[in-house]
Formats: sequence, structure tokens, C-alpha cells
Amino acid sequence: MLGVNVRNYDSDIDSVKKKIRMEIWRTLEEKNIARFPLPVKGRIPNFVGSEKAAYKVINHEIFLKAKVVFCCPDSPQRPIREHVIRSNKILVMATPRLREGFLILSRKYVPIGKERQASTIRGAFIYGRKTEDPPYKIDLKVTGSVAVTVDGRRLGKGGGYSDLEYAILRELGLIDDKTPVITTVHDLQIVDHIPVTKHDVPLDYIFTPTRVIKTNTKLQKPKGLILEELDHKKIEEIPILKKILRKRNYYNL
Repeated sequence: MLGVNVRNYDSDIDSVKKKIRMEIWRTLEEKNIARFPLPVKGRIPNFVGSEKAAYKVINHEIFLKAKVVFCCPDSPQRPIREHVIRSNKILVMATPRLREGFLILSRKYVPIGKERQASTIRGAFIYGRKTEDPPYKIDLKVTGSVAVTVDGRRLGKGGGYSDLEYAILRELGLIDDKTPVITTVHDLQIVDHIPVTKHDVPLDYIFTPTRVIKTNTKLQKPKGLILEELDHKKIEEIPILKKILRKRNYYNL
């Protein structure tokens, strides 16, 4: 455990989160744990051992039981996306910044031998099918992380899109409180504490190259969009978000 002592930091939550991110990115590069794409600053960091962590996921019962897997498009989770396709499961991915909705990938669309290519962002656009409303109930959500705690707190790269994806999927009725949310990280990405806000989605499992952590988190998962935390710019940039808000009469657009 890296053990970033966030309690000694500024009390402002955004400031604390920024400092944790910076320390994780710096540590991974200094210890030669970070892998391409480099530098890892501003990214969900790829790391040495990401394949081992992914292997633990694809052999775990929550993955084996899942028929539809929602997975982030980040580099360390690429092996998971590839195995979803190889296992004849359905893969759902968000397009970058959700601007084009979601991508659906399955054996129906991906030819044999093209699974690895289809699991990349570029390949997903080639073989996937775009949709604003995935027609499948999600059985498992895989997300990337910059830092995590053993009690299920998660810190992303700062854009808020993973939490927004979750909120949108809740609004669409495609996930619920029982849907497992998991991540893969290096052991050095585990810290002692991360402050959370209402929109932060807790983790049920953390997979590292060396262990599987069931968080037994006591944190509540958001029930959907938190209107006061949405900014107009994001609404304008994400058509599916605007569509949901109009349909629910949440926002006067």
C-alpha cells in the first residue's frame, strides 16, 4: 500500500484528490511500473502486471457469470475487453467523453481473429455498433482507476466520466445497486484514504497482480444523475445526457 497520508493535506476535496493523483502518477513512473502510453499523468495509468490483474478478473465468478460486461476503454483493462469478446459475452463500452454514446461489441460483429483489435479504442469503432440506449441489462461494470482504497473508494483521472457513465446507466435502468463494480490496479495504487462526494461510485472488488480484494463497501452507490453537479457545458457536449434530462423533465433545455 502506497499509504498517501491525505489527512495531512488541504481539506478541500478537489485539492486532496489532485494531490493523490499526482503522487500516484509520479510513483508509478519513478518505480518503472508505468507502461505505454506515457507519460501517465492525466491518464488511467497502464501498469506492469495489468495482464495478471485482468487474468484474475476473467477467472473470477462475477465475470464467469456475467453475460453483458460494461468496460472502460482504458489501456490496462484492454485484456478484459478482449476476453469478453472471446468468451462470447457482450461488451458495452462508452465512446470517449460519451459524445457518441456507447459501443456494442460481440461475436456477432467481431470476426474470429480480430478480438484483440476490437478491444482497442480504434478497433471498437471499426467493429462495434453505436447506440445511445444499449438494449442489454449490464451484469458487470469494469472501470479504470488512478487510486483506490480497500474499503471501495475510487479515484479516476479527474474528468468525472466514469461516474457519469454509471449515473446514465442507472437512469436507463441498465444497472442497479446489485451490479458489481470492479477495477484493476497495481498494488501501489492502493492508498489509505480517498475523500468522496455524492456522485462517486464505490467499488465492490479490486483486482491487482497479486490479490483480489472484496471491499464490502458501506458506501452507497448513486441512484442516478445528481442535477446540481451537472454543468451546462457537459450537457451540451453529451447528446445522450441531454436526451435523458429532457425525457425526465430534469432540465429546461
